[in-house]
Amino acid sequence: MLEIVAFESLTPGQRAQAADILHRALAHMKSAYSPEEAAEEVAKFGGEDCNAFAALENGNVLGWIGVTFVYDYSWELHPLVVDPRNQKSGIGSALIAHLEDYARQDGVLNLYLATDDDYGGTNLSGIDLFPDPLAKLATIQPVKGHPFTFYRKLGFSIVGILPDGNGFGQPDIMMAKRI
Repeated sequence: MLEIVAFESLTPGQRAQAADILHRALAHMKSAYSPEEAAEEVAKFGGEDCNAFAALENGNVLGWIGVTFVYDYSWELHPLVVDPRNQKSGIGSALIAHLEDYARQDGVLNLYLATDDDYGGTNLSGIDLFPDPLAKLATIQPVKGHPFTFYRKLGFSIVGILPDGNGFGQPDIMMAKRI
């Protein structure tokens, strides 16, 4: 049975599992985390400015979600990762639902995120989005299973784009959801 717990309750071994998942789940991206960077990222969560939750099954981490408290009423979701062996099994959706409940209890109105396209995941990758990036954004289509389609299914809307956010032709797609 899936259990979602706060990062503070994870053992060092479970935190190592979370770092490994972060490394492997995003390995297809140019901005992927090295194993060392993934461990550093995991270590950041649980402080005053951010929190995270892990999905456990039989004590093993299957995925996790982080949140940064940027504004009083809008929080940034980053990252959301699920072990590649367990993707498309509802773990990501369960983590987002848990985060939404947690945020509502704190009076948060919106969750937002940026989802990179530095690997050709959409038709917007590899092109110059200027001079009118919003017109081009209106034509967005998935090419290689980009996660914006997953987030849309969960009620997130595309609210903007940062052209060249990850290098020329590698935009960051901004999404948000009122909770």
